[in-house]
Amino acid sequence: MTPTNEVLVDVEGRTLKISNLAKVLYPATGTTKGEVLNYYAQIAPTLLPHLSDRAVTRIRWPHGVQDKSFFEKNAPAGTPSWVRTVRVPTTGSRGPSRNGDTIVFPIVDDLATLTWLVNLAALELHVHQWTVGRNGRPRNADRLVIDLDPGEPAGLHECCAVALMVRDRLAERDLVAKPVTSGSKGLHLYADLPGRMPSDDSTALAKQVAEELQQEHPKLVTATMTKAKRSGKVFLDWSQNAGSKTTISPYSLRGRERPYVATPVSWDEVEAGADDPLGLEQFRFDEVLQRVAEHGDLFASPA
Repeated sequence: MTPTNEVLVDVEGRTLKISNLAKVLYPATGTTKGEVLNYYAQIAPTLLPHLSDRAVTRIRWPHGVQDKSFFEKNAPAGTPSWVRTVRVPTTGSRGPSRNGDTIVFPIVDDLATLTWLVNLAALELHVHQWTVGRNGRPRNADRLVIDLDPGEPAGLHECCAVALMVRDRLAERDLVAKPVTSGSKGLHLYADLPGRMPSDDSTALAKQVAEELQQEHPKLVTATMTKAKRSGKVFLDWSQNAGSKTTISPYSLRGRERPYVATPVSWDEVEAGADDPLGLEQFRFDEVLQRVAEHGDLFASPA
C-alpha cells in the first residue's frame, strides 16, 4: 500500500510517487512542498526551453531552507530509466580530466523529469552556459553570463546602475544583454553568442568587460575574486562562463529565507532600479507567475 503521505500522480504519461506535500520548505512564509511543486508545474512551459539540452546541477533542501542543503551533480540512485542523462568528463583548471572521470547529469527536458527532481526537494536548478549535442557531448558555449554580486552596503540598486554599464559594453561587442534578478542579492546579465564559442574564450570576453569597468569605476565596480575587496562595490563575476561552472537558471526558485525566483526583467525595470533604491526588488514565485501571465517570457528574446 502507498503510505498516507505519498500520492501517485500521472505526469505526461509517467507515474510518479509524490511525498510530503504538506511539508513546509520555506518556514518564513509557510510555503509547502505542494506549493513548490505547483509553481514548477505552472512555470514549466516557460522554464523548460531554458533547461533544454543543458546538464542540470541541483541544490536540495530535504528538510526545508532552514536546514542543511547539498549540491548534487550526478543523477541520484533510483533515477527512473526514462530520465535522459548525459555523461560529461570532469574538468579542472587545465581542461578535461586525464583519468577518465565523468559526471552523469540529468537533462530536464520534460515536466515529468522536472517534477521528479522537485519532489526530491531540488529547489535550485543550475546550468552551464553550454548545451549537449545529439551525441551527448558538451558543445561550445552558446551564451555568456556576468553575475553582478553586491558587497554590503551595496545592493540591488547599485547592481542596476552597473548593469546599464555592462549592457553598453556588451552592445559595443554586438551582444544584446538580458537582465535577470538573481533571486538572492543581485542581477545576472546574459547575452546570446552569435556563434558557439569555447568556454575559455567566453570567459576571457566576460573578464575583459569586467576589468574595463573596474578600471573606469574603481569605487563602484570590482572584477577581483577577493571578497575582502568587494565592500560597497558590485563584483562582476566573469568566472561563471568556465566550462565547469554553473549559474542558477532563469525561473528557478532559490533556497533563501523566502521563495524568491531568478526572474527575467525588462531594461525599463533595471533603469527604475538604478534611479530609485526601491525601484526594483527580488520577486516571489507567485509574483513570477503573474508576470509571465502579463508579459510572457522576457528571457525568450532581447528585453
